[in-house]
Amino acid sequence: MKVFNSRNVLLLLLALLGSGAIFGGGVLIASPSGKLFGMPLFLLEHSPFHNFLIPGIILFTVLGIVPVGVTIALIKKPVSAFAQFFNCYKDMYWAWTYCIYIAFALIIWIQTEMTFIRAVHWSHSLYMFFAVAIIFVALLPKIRSRYRKSHR
Repeated sequence: MKVFNSRNVLLLLLALLGSGAIFGGGVLIASPSGKLFGMPLFLLEHSPFHNFLIPGIILFTVLGIVPVGVTIALIKKPVSAFAQFFNCYKDMYWAWTYCIYIAFALIIWIQTEMTFIRAVHWSHSLYMFFAVAIIFVALLPKIRSRYRKSHR
């Protein structure tokens, strides 16, 4: 088995995103003032938030727990009627579809963050690359074939 096959690249991208967001979101939850990250509260002056607690919870769950769960689901392929209900690509395994959802959630997160802080940081470009890479790899024919429902 090749280490750098397209499936492993997709799993790695999701796992890196998820673990980074769990860490980052966890730090923001633990320190809503932003002090642990050295992020001043004035960054939120153009946002609806007064501290980093709610953004931390969103980061931790949507871009942390969900990608880690999807990574596990792509490996183990569990059946989930609940997850399948939200699958807009009914011919595909639900976790594959959630890869696309996660990438778009990341794009929305980064765009919203840049709007709120009214600045662009190098990390925004890095995470935009992550989002595009997740979409690109998920759409590769070998990946689509692997997660098409008829090939389960």
